[in-house]
Amino acid sequence: MSIQLDTSGLDSFKTEIAEASSLEELYNVKVKYLGKKGLISGLNKQLGKLPPEERKDAGQRIGALRAEFEEHHDARESTLKQEEKSRKLESEFIDITMPGVPFKGGGIHPVTRVYDEIVDIFTSMGFEVALGPEVESDFYNFEALNIPKEHPARDMQDTFYIGEEVLMRTHTSPVQVRTMLKEKPPVKIIAPGKVYRCDSDVTHTPMFHQVEGLLVDDKTTFGDLKGTLTVFIKRMFGDDVPVRFRPSFFPFTEPSAEVDMGCVICGGKGCRVCSHTGWLEILGSGMVDPEVYKHVGYDPEGCRGYAFGMGIERIAMLKYGIDDLRLFFENNLKFLKQF
Repeated sequence: MSIQLDTSGLDSFKTEIAEASSLEELYNVKVKYLGKKGLISGLNKQLGKLPPEERKDAGQRIGALRAEFEEHHDARESTLKQEEKSRKLESEFIDITMPGVPFKGGGIHPVTRVYDEIVDIFTSMGFEVALGPEVESDFYNFEALNIPKEHPARDMQDTFYIGEEVLMRTHTSPVQVRTMLKEKPPVKIIAPGKVYRCDSDVTHTPMFHQVEGLLVDDKTTFGDLKGTLTVFIKRMFGDDVPVRFRPSFFPFTEPSAEVDMGCVICGGKGCRVCSHTGWLEILGSGMVDPEVYKHVGYDPEGCRGYAFGMGIERIAMLKYGIDDLRLFFENNLKFLKQF
């Protein structure tokens, strides 16, 4: 009795391929017929049951059936891929003629603005920028600046001590000392940078920025100091701002003076900011004390010079009319966007 190749159930693959509406459905049809347990793949198992003389013809029929399936499958697959691509292009369409989303770039921090402006003013007057370490030794921060062990500036509430002789610098004056130890007169520098003190309120922060200046030669006078700082203040705040010098005391300068400017808030009429005096303290200054020269190997009899120092945040507060120093460090975008 002749055994026939069983191809029942294979006459519907063309319809199933044509009705597949997605690549996933088409893949399922392919698995059904050409998978390891698929209907067409399963015909190969029937070859062993056929008489030898019929196997060749049956194998050719299976191959033709597989080829026919793949032809219909590949054609439908190509169509579905094209349809999917068209749907994707339509859904992701971008009208390049439409205006783009505006890009909002960042701005320069107000403290950095004032920092750069101060440096520009003094470098235009011939000063060079000098930098130094923020972790300092007792010698550079105090001893060499004529601040003895018992001086109030050494109180722990003012200074961050790391060790007995190591601390976070409380001013940038140590840079002046380091510069004088390396260079002989004439010296004309400014030393901008971060400084640290144990303070935190509306007018103080534990970390803030200072710019200190130093000029040493053999003929500098107090009049030169007054002229330099007056030019600086007027370039920073305007030509109409009045300036005055008041006697004061600093361990590393003698004579010393506090420098005031007319209140930029009330125009000198008197207000809460200036304590109704019409004046605002802006910086400290003075002629370099001869004791400082002894620590750096300069001849006190042959050297004359002046020094000054100011807080950059304080300059920024006065320039922009800000009454709380802490605003500079809170990173509030509404505040920063004003600048």
